[in-house]
Amino acid sequence: MEWYSVSNINTIDSPALLVYKQRVQYNIQQAVGMIKHIDHLRPHVKTNKIAEVCQLMMDAGIYKFKCATIAEAEMLGEIGAEDVLLAYQPVGPKINRLASLVKKYPNTHFACLVDNLPNAQNIAEVFAAQGLTADVYIDVNTGMDRSGIKPAGAFELVGNLQKLFGVRLVGLHGYDGHIRDSHVGDRQHKSDTAFGRLEALQQQIAIAYDKQLTLVTSGSITFPTHVQRQNIECSPGTFVFWDWGYKNLASDEPFELAALVITRIISIIDEKTICTDLGHKSVAAENPMPRVHFLNAPDATPISQSEEHLVAKVPDSSIYKVGDVLYGAPVHICPTVALYERAIVIDNNEAVGEWKVVARDRRITI
Repeated sequence: MEWYSVSNINTIDSPALLVYKQRVQYNIQQAVGMIKHIDHLRPHVKTNKIAEVCQLMMDAGIYKFKCATIAEAEMLGEIGAEDVLLAYQPVGPKINRLASLVKKYPNTHFACLVDNLPNAQNIAEVFAAQGLTADVYIDVNTGMDRSGIKPAGAFELVGNLQKLFGVRLVGLHGYDGHIRDSHVGDRQHKSDTAFGRLEALQQQIAIAYDKQLTLVTSGSITFPTHVQRQNIECSPGTFVFWDWGYKNLASDEPFELAALVITRIISIIDEKTICTDLGHKSVAAENPMPRVHFLNAPDATPISQSEEHLVAKVPDSSIYKVGDVLYGAPVHICPTVALYERAIVIDNNEAVGEWKVVARDRRITI
């Protein structure tokens, strides 16, 4: 039996998200083994959004986490995670929600990002009014050009943050998601360049303010390029499930596919065309076609997709019948997970239960 096959698959309606527990545990152990010290590992939970998966990481000794939403942060608070960085700059009502998290889960240390003085002042005002202090990391743009402040501006921001009551600067955050080279040497070179900007800023701040700041960096693609560095925290996220996109982009990394979607053939269109129930609502649709690779039908090529349907070309449709199950590896697993309310847990080729994708919701209780 292939590793992905589920013996009691006929009990599972499609489309569905399958999470293979042993493979998740394997990927976690690989990440722990790659890092110099567990203190240097801060996995991003935006990929999995599942409390039970985060608990498996905690069982492996991981105690620091990164997240992207207040709901993800609350999920981590609920399971007693020790240290949580909201890798997002809270604005508007989210500032009050973060303060509420800090009060509701006193045994979890929460921090967040800032990249400009006005919003840092807003955070400081909200926290100070409630007798709290927000630990903050300056979000530094090291080349991603999505959020964050350029290093020169970040140095000036440090001085301004020092004057605020209600926030405390504890670190620098620089996400290098713009580095997506398949060649390991090219990836390492670009990673060194981006990290050099962050490290130079850290040293500049240390000299000027006698303040040693923590550095948080890396995604799953650049994770191996950082594992030998000193005094940093790496925050890969996709590694825990991996996906078809990263499997092909970073074939040098030791992680295995650990989350799949299943779909069923719902129509045989002609001699070379089939239709499945894997629409936009069932697999991440932001990438060009193909958005999924079928492990048990590798010659099937998705050619079109709508909300509830995915049409694929095949060499010979006569080998298929309506109702056949296809196991799909998404090109991008992170937004795929967020499409499902729960994941089917697979243990030794058998569906044994369900895990709620609790943090797909924007709000849990706060």
